[in-house]
Amino acid sequence: MRMKRISFNSPVILTFSFICLVTLILGAVTNGKTTELFFCVYRAPLTDPFTYVRLICHVFGHAGWAHFSSNITMLLLIGPMLEEKYGSANIILVMFITAFLTGIINMLLFPHTALLGASGIVFAFIIMSSLTDMKFGKIPLTFILISIIYIGGQVYSALFVQDNISNVTHIIGGIIGGFVGFTLNRK
Repeated sequence: MRMKRISFNSPVILTFSFICLVTLILGAVTNGKTTELFFCVYRAPLTDPFTYVRLICHVFGHAGWAHFSSNITMLLLIGPMLEEKYGSANIILVMFITAFLTGIINMLLFPHTALLGASGIVFAFIIMSSLTDMKFGKIPLTFILISIIYIGGQVYSALFVQDNISNVTHIIGGIIGGFVGFTLNRK
């Protein structure tokens, strides 16, 4: 009987998850200093070189284990399927665009709020996953339902719920995921 080997089946998603875990541990060891300095985005002077690092790297930072585990569990569930279908380069592009746009929008619209976590990427992947079986000339009902449930829920929460969740980040991620999903499936 042959032993089964463990495969590194989704290099981008697994590497991203590992970086997030290391970032979480660093944050715990430094009492949040590394997270604040490198892994959350907030309005800072453009002369500060770390402003540009945080603009992208905020997606690696998480506020604690619950925040980390909810984001990474969804990424590990959905991400490998998307990476296999669309390729590693496209997944990196979605992650980068989502990080950059959510970072910029947070800096511009929410100057007194720090943003961290991968939930914008998670929402992009959720919407993208509902489009994986899209056929030419047809919009999947799953896309419509997922959009209503996830994006509609975020719009509702943004308008009527006071919490520490960046609903705008989720909405932006969902829009990016929908746009990329439609674009890649048209090819």
